[in-house]
Amino acid sequence: MMARQCLLLAAMMAALLLMLDEASAEENGIAAVYSYRGGKTSSGEHSNPGGLTAAHRSLPFGMKVRVTNRRNGRSVVVRINDRGPFTRSRIIDLTPAGAGQLGFSGLAPVSLTPIGR
Repeated sequence: MMARQCLLLAAMMAALLLMLDEASAEENGIAAVYSYRGGKTSSGEHSNPGGLTAAHRSLPFGMKVRVTNRRNGRSVVVRINDRGPFTRSRIIDLTPAGAGQLGFSGLAPVSLTPIGR
């Protein structure tokens, strides 16, 4: 019984370390602006184009991410509250408020650095 518990604990720790490693990895790619009013995000929140939130395919809801525009060096911290983008060439969808802080209004090359909750 004790050996089985130790094995289970080791497997859980390995999975946690893998998740932490993935969450701390920097990503580079294309960001887009997205917005819709009145709907709900995948996390269940009401959408807010003026909020500093974003959609990401796999980062957990509530995770804060520093997004840096690689063209001008400007950065902003956003909170993940939705899933997407659903276009393969993009890595994050930002609200108009987040994109405005980065100085773009359509698409932009960005770096993402998860910084925690």
